[in-house]
Amino acid sequence: MNLYLFQVVNGIGLGMIYFLISVGLSIIFGLLNFVNFAHGAFYLLGAYLSYTAVSITGNYWLALIVAPLCIAFFAWVCERTLIKRVYHLPHTYQILVTLGVALIIQEVCISIWGPIGKSISPPDSLKGVLQIGDFYYPQYRLFVIAFAAVVALLVWLLLDKTKFGALVRAGSEDAETVSLLGTHTHRLFSITFALGVGLAGLAGVLAAPIKGIHPFVGPEVLGIAFVVVVIGGMGSFTGALVGGLIVGIVQSVMSTLWPQGASLMIYGAMAFVILLRPYGLFGRA
Repeated sequence: MNLYLFQVVNGIGLGMIYFLISVGLSIIFGLLNFVNFAHGAFYLLGAYLSYTAVSITGNYWLALIVAPLCIAFFAWVCERTLIKRVYHLPHTYQILVTLGVALIIQEVCISIWGPIGKSISPPDSLKGVLQIGDFYYPQYRLFVIAFAAVVALLVWLLLDKTKFGALVRAGSEDAETVSLLGTHTHRLFSITFALGVGLAGLAGVLAAPIKGIHPFVGPEVLGIAFVVVVIGGMGSFTGALVGGLIVGIVQSVMSTLWPQGASLMIYGAMAFVILLRPYGLFGRA
């Protein structure tokens, strides 16, 4: 039972990381109606930037702050110079452009950091384990769950309780009307894109000490993010959270029950949800 409990808690930790990745993807699509196939590459870049920051400074906490901010700024630059030019084009062109960005980021990462995977040690203060009776669990993984939960709460407050959030929600319904009411929609789009991508970069930093870093992880992360969004429902914050937890727990538990089919089962869970609710658990028709 301790083994299964360990895997369930592991799944919650993975699920919170998947939530951070997928909620950004969901926000971007919900407001901008834009398909970002470079989302996994930004996750990858965030992980590598955290590796560099830790290698130079030896301070993981600094990397946890600086790397996501750098990713958000880079995303803002990409949006202002390239991405905004394809908003009005069909999704096929958006996919081609963002796939190109993803390939460029991947090749740059290989050129700078090499094709061999890297690893980051957790901070010294979180290297131990927490013991509760006969149950032992790494402190860093518990920190990931708690930190991601705090970030989720802050993002929810931002989207649900602030003027910015109201504009994002209104813009996802009718961007033209929001623009006519005096809101600078292009600036709103840029900030939203940077926020969504910055969350993916943050997920990369949090996951690096757990999963390591290798230059070909981007497509895998992108695939999982789309599975989470499909399960939860496109544009839904709650759906991204619930979908991330479902995928994380299924993947973690199945790695014990059926290691060869752990990845397959998350797509099975997605298919099951689609059969019951084609628009996702919290999606709108």
